[in-house]
Amino acid sequence: MKQKAQIVFYILFYLTLTLLIFSGSILWLQTYLSFIEKEVYKILALNIAESGIEYYRWYLNHFPRDFTDGTGRSGPYKHDFYNRLGEKIGEFELNISPPEEGFSLVKIISLGKLVNSKVSKKVEALLGRPSLAKYSVLVDDNIRFGEGTVVYGEVHSNKGIRFDGTAYNLIKSSILTYQDPDHTGCEEWAVHTHVNPVDPCPPRNPDPNELPLRPDVFKAGRLVGVPLQDFAGISQDLAYYKTLAQQNGIYLDFSGVNNYGYELIIRPDGKIDVYLVRRIVKIPSCNISDPYTDPNGGERYSLSSWSISQKSFLRTYDYPQNGIIFVEDNVWVSGQINNKKILIASAKFPENSAQMTNIIINSDLKYTNYDGRDSIGLIAQRNILIGLKSSDILRIDGVLVAQKGRIGRHYYSSGCGPEYKREKITIYGSLITRKRYGFSWVDPQGNWSSGYRLREITYNADNLYFPPPYFPLASEFYEILKWKEF
Repeated sequence: MKQKAQIVFYILFYLTLTLLIFSGSILWLQTYLSFIEKEVYKILALNIAESGIEYYRWYLNHFPRDFTDGTGRSGPYKHDFYNRLGEKIGEFELNISPPEEGFSLVKIISLGKLVNSKVSKKVEALLGRPSLAKYSVLVDDNIRFGEGTVVYGEVHSNKGIRFDGTAYNLIKSSILTYQDPDHTGCEEWAVHTHVNPVDPCPPRNPDPNELPLRPDVFKAGRLVGVPLQDFAGISQDLAYYKTLAQQNGIYLDFSGVNNYGYELIIRPDGKIDVYLVRRIVKIPSCNISDPYTDPNGGERYSLSSWSISQKSFLRTYDYPQNGIIFVEDNVWVSGQINNKKILIASAKFPENSAQMTNIIINSDLKYTNYDGRDSIGLIAQRNILIGLKSSDILRIDGVLVAQKGRIGRHYYSSGCGPEYKREKITIYGSLITRKRYGFSWVDPQGNWSSGYRLREITYNADNLYFPPPYFPLASEFYEILKWKEF
């Protein structure tokens, strides 16, 4: 009897244990399936939220200036979301923050929801259009980078490039070969070097893949035959900047026939001092020449030292509210900006070759902050020039655009004084120039004869999507710059 009781006890014990394990397994399985279901819902809600971002990116690429989802009213904007069977399974809700005046950055918050669930996911994205400041140097002409030049950003020319410095990024040309105007001989690769050993002449039927490897000069490589860069986009209507400056910026009219333009000194305390330029330096024995600039226009616009000898103070301005300064005359620019973005444009209307204006930089033009908060754009109707009496060590922070001329320094002979040769110029930003740029000159034997001995150009990536206000854009298409899930 005792033995039977023990058997019954064990049977009941193991049945109870089995029941507990089975019940626990069922409970765990239910919990696990519920967790999986919630995770699936979360992923689906996230996909719906992401679809909202992609939808509005598509919408902006078709209607780049519509930030109301075609409604003309403020958001949020709701859209149903359907599966492949055409069944509504959720919706996304968009909140859109349009760009600040003069910029292209758009913030979009998309909330994805499911029809039969309380699960929702939120995604925030920052969209922007790239500016023309995507290159260290962009030029529509043959160009030569001499020895002593160091370039850290991408370089593109629609014509040929001779590069004898050191490049830490791609150097590209839109053609395959060309006749280098700096010397006679065979046609050369559209991107070539004369650093020893000189590049060999290309074959009769050149293949871009046959470019010699020169890692000592082209650290990141070189390319030829790439797509042409359309300079029509750079020819931003300068009259538009004039209108913006007159509306909510700083506008300086023609200075008068007896003057030469204005000098702007940018102060880090949020002020800009403006001077009237009454005289420029003239040295009778100074031989000045530059085959890459247009000398039309008589004495006022002729080749000169572009250095100020007499000026008078006009007034002090606050930084312009919309960031635009327009000068309908030549303008000298220097100073230091602090926590601001400004664009300075120079042009004379009605436009003709005898009166097109220049921007001149003889002293440092610098940022205070190098984290994207500071930005300076200079757009000249003709040239952006460095004068004779420029600083021996000169730094320029900004995006420089010579719309119809060039960026550079004239050839000054030794008769111009000791300043005909300078030591080093540093550019932190981009050079966009219609004609050949250059800050240094060599004689027929290749010896340094005028200008800056050392030239260093460093690309500022912040200007790609955070450029100066109203700066010309390289594309109408928006790209996703930042993405964050809540």
